[in-house]
Amino acid sequence: MSMSSLPPRVSDAVLTLAESGEHGGNHDSLNAYAIGGGTFAALLLLLWITTRLNRDR
Repeated sequence: MSMSSLPPRVSDAVLTLAESGEHGGNHDSLNAYAIGGGTFAALLLLLWITTRLNRDR
């Protein structure tokens, strides 16, 4: 099926989606270092809590 056989609204929507995908699809506010650092900090906090509560010696 070619783009010319689609209704105009559908072909406009497909072209809009295709153009938005060219930029990588990442949102500007997402920072990989902030997400990774926050996740690491949360895991360290959970590890600390687990070791504090494990008093069965």
